[in-house]
Amino acid sequence: MKYDMIKASLALAAVCCLGACTKNYLEINSNPHEVTKEQMEARDYAIASGLSAMFGTVVSTDVNTAQFTDCLLGGTQGGYYADANNGWTSTISKYNPTDDWTRVFLYSDKVIPQLYSNMSNIEGISDDPMVHAIMKIVKVCVLNRVTDTYGPIPYSEIGSTGKIQVAYDPQSEVYSQMFDELDEAIALLDENLDHSITSTTDQVFDGTARKWCRFANSMKLRLAMRVVYTDFRSSEGLTPQQLAEEAVAHPVGVLQSNDDNAALSPLAFGKDGNPLYTACMYNTPVGSLTGGDSHAAADIICYMNGYNDPRREKYFSRAQFTGENAPEYVGMRRGGVIPALSTIGLLYSGVNFVDGMSTPVQWMNAAEVAFLRAEGAGVFGWQMGGTAREFYEQGVRLSFEQWGVGGVDEYLAGTTLPQPYVDPNDGLSSYDGQLSTLGVAWNDAASKEEMQERILIQKWIANFHLGNEAWADIRRTGFPHLIPAVESVVGNNTQGVRNLELGARRMPYPADEATNNPENYARAVELLGGSDNMATRMWWDCNPAIK
Repeated sequence: MKYDMIKASLALAAVCCLGACTKNYLEINSNPHEVTKEQMEARDYAIASGLSAMFGTVVSTDVNTAQFTDCLLGGTQGGYYADANNGWTSTISKYNPTDDWTRVFLYSDKVIPQLYSNMSNIEGISDDPMVHAIMKIVKVCVLNRVTDTYGPIPYSEIGSTGKIQVAYDPQSEVYSQMFDELDEAIALLDENLDHSITSTTDQVFDGTARKWCRFANSMKLRLAMRVVYTDFRSSEGLTPQQLAEEAVAHPVGVLQSNDDNAALSPLAFGKDGNPLYTACMYNTPVGSLTGGDSHAAADIICYMNGYNDPRREKYFSRAQFTGENAPEYVGMRRGGVIPALSTIGLLYSGVNFVDGMSTPVQWMNAAEVAFLRAEGAGVFGWQMGGTAREFYEQGVRLSFEQWGVGGVDEYLAGTTLPQPYVDPNDGLSSYDGQLSTLGVAWNDAASKEEMQERILIQKWIANFHLGNEAWADIRRTGFPHLIPAVESVVGNNTQGVRNLELGARRMPYPADEATNNPENYARAVELLGGSDNMATRMWWDCNPAIK
């Protein structure tokens, strides 16, 4: 970013004003303490540029960064995307990644340094309470993804530059600070609900304070559900239930319609457009209709094929296999043998983006919030403002509306089951295990476990592209059941993942931390409570039903 230039221009403007004060009457008689139009414009530009740069750190607008964090990590571990580049031998899906695949969230200069440096710049030039509230919310969105990847992370000690070679915070304290910052943001917005900033400054909610407040409450609900199986208490002594109920009961409330959805406008993208789209299309073979480095995963297509889900045409490109019984939609198995992309791989369904490179980047949608409320009400007995069934069906309806497809009533009455995976490449990576015994239709007599699985399956389908959130839900609840990696391919992996049904629970810290930040790294591993590998479960990953 060009903030040194911006600050220099502000200083230059001030110097020029002082040096030219004898030129005419207006300058002689102007208030020397009054900010000029030019200075205001420069400041507003700096604020807008700084916020845009901060927005670009949630799901990074840098394509290379987003490829690692959201395609190769979140996309695969969330069961949405599959690696399709057969030149890759060491991948996260095979549990043998190299350090440059797993260190990105902590070490990329496009995430934490970009977040903190721009936040520091804005703090120095803006006293707008709405701007400060937005910065707090964005900070939580970014650092939540980072801590849910590694466990303990630097948080309280990170300075204005975003340098992470500092002390690590226990993950419980990271969550405590995130709740505090959300509450501070909500309080600022409460006092300024009729306030706005220009839509060009805010590429997420067009400068609307109420929408930011709903989003902050929704993030609070999301985080409260994340820590539901722990003994967590906030700095105010509140339990996850109390935090969730507080978010829902807030006068402004949580996301409830698709007009409230949090998504980054394509106006914030660079020349490469939507970073996930561009990353999925990297290395597309000549003539391919399905993309390149990342294709659709078998997991989600098996569920959606079994449910005859009409959202498939929005989510995936059609497979290109031919012949009798050729599948219309079929994904690749994650953690298996990757077929040659130029001959076989390009025949599998690709990842679709409805507006191509101009597709907005989703952060959170109203359907997810409805499913959070369904789980809270039905599984944990929280006061969510309605019944589990009401919120479950509302979540499905919101998702169908978001994606512009019909047939929701028939879908909600469905009793068919997810399909087994039949690999059209001569059955090389087929999987005949039963992914779920549940259809879509609600069952009032269901046990809490069945209720949770049904809700989580539909939440997962509705959250397509939000792979890191899906991966967090899978670790927290065990749902949905995914197709495990192929034993013969990953059985001797280097990251300690021996239970392939459980899969990866976290990413290892950057290798350089052991030498560049040795004392703090050792403390981080101690806080983690296990080996620094992909098999160790983090603090909130403590559901007693997952073994």
